[in-house]
Amino acid sequence: MANTLKILVALFMALALFGCTGTPQAQANMVYQAGGNVTASAVQSAAQNTASAIQNLSGGMSMQKNPIVVFETTKGTFKAEIYQKEAPITANNFLGLVNSGFYNNLTFHRYEPNFVIQGGDPRGDGTGGSNKTIKLEIVPGLTHDVGALGMARSDDPNSASSQFYVVTGEAHFLDGQYAVFGKVTEGMDVVYKLRKGDRMTKVYVEQ
Repeated sequence: MANTLKILVALFMALALFGCTGTPQAQANMVYQAGGNVTASAVQSAAQNTASAIQNLSGGMSMQKNPIVVFETTKGTFKAEIYQKEAPITANNFLGLVNSGFYNNLTFHRYEPNFVIQGGDPRGDGTGGSNKTIKLEIVPGLTHDVGALGMARSDDPNSASSQFYVVTGEAHFLDGQYAVFGKVTEGMDVVYKLRKGDRMTKVYVEQ
């Protein structure tokens, strides 16, 4: 039993040092030749189980990229990465609305030069939203840089619904008060051209 344990420990060390390269049979032969008192089939079985466990672990650790949302507007198209991994509450609420077609043909109802362009209100006047609100989600490290997407809300911190804004100027005074959930990755020149009354003709997740 002690010899078996030593061989298995040696196997784990070998797999770690050699990055699990080679076939399980080759790994089994290497350890078997070094040990001597364990059957080849037992070592091969242990190697296969270990390689499988490591493969499963590395597969679980490989994280999918955040989704990219495409905004087709009357001034052109821009794209934004939505921080689904970092800000899941806000991002998933936004993506759910995108996937339902909620934002299609809605206007940008607010334009503040060198500050923000804001849209996502079905009423078009800044008083509307979807049929639900979400909890304020502040994530350290997600700040109001130029191009950041944030959720608009009322005085109630947990009142964000569907209205969002894109930062076009200095807005770091909003950090810690409003949820940032994405950032423009392409077409910031289009964002700078947007004005009150411009429309989102189609908003969708890039495939």
